[in-house]
Amino acid sequence: MTIRTILVDDEPLAIQGLELRLQPHEDVEIIEKCQNGREAIRAIKTQKPDLVFLDIQMPGFDGFSVVQGLLEVEPPLFVFVTAYSDHAIRAFEAQAVDYLLKPVEEGRLADTLERVRQRINEKRGQAEVEKLKEVLAEIAPEAAEEYADGGDAVAASRYEKLINIKDRGQIFRVDVDTIERIDAAGDYMVIYTGDNNLVLRETMKDLEKRLDPRRFQRVHRSTIVNLDLVRQVKPHTNGECFLVLDSGAQVKVSRSYRDVVARFVH
Repeated sequence: MTIRTILVDDEPLAIQGLELRLQPHEDVEIIEKCQNGREAIRAIKTQKPDLVFLDIQMPGFDGFSVVQGLLEVEPPLFVFVTAYSDHAIRAFEAQAVDYLLKPVEEGRLADTLERVRQRINEKRGQAEVEKLKEVLAEIAPEAAEEYADGGDAVAASRYEKLINIKDRGQIFRVDVDTIERIDAAGDYMVIYTGDNNLVLRETMKDLEKRLDPRRFQRVHRSTIVNLDLVRQVKPHTNGECFLVLDSGAQVKVSRSYRDVVARFVH
């Protein structure tokens, strides 16, 4: 696998330094180098790279403006590179893979590239599955149905494994497996994990798209539960019931979501 990469920085020495540090990583192919945001947007739209190392502070179009300018196309993976640590929160809000401080440390860069490889493998794997489904649907509809029934493991790769949450001026990288339940409060979500409660500014509708629906199910108009962490089902009145979670918390399942409870009844 070759990671087609573009480097963007208004300082030629910074580009040279990053290029030098990337040389030991044989799967990284630098296809273009840009010195400002406008060049970067044109190059990304034309070259369609897998990865972009993007400086934040540049004259004219800064790094965040570059990301904004690519909203109408499928974006590559971004790694922000900057001399200023105070941009970290905005970088993660922009769904960057990582945020590197200049001068870039070789060990830190290696960790970042491992994350990039994982994300690219997941993305390519899902694309191959979708292409195969299309072909099967045309030439062998029955086989396509069987394949779809057995594609759970691949489908799971589409969903988030880590969620970046900005709360109380800090960024928390939350392992999705540890999320027990999520409660909605307007445009804010309260994320409950085994040892922490965090507030995420996002709508429930958008958050649901990022979570595997085979594990995370809405059990109430304003509550999502991790079904893997349900330990008991307690019947209640009027067709409602309570789910008892690992932590001991009890969550009411409204009648509208009774089909969720059916998963636990054999």
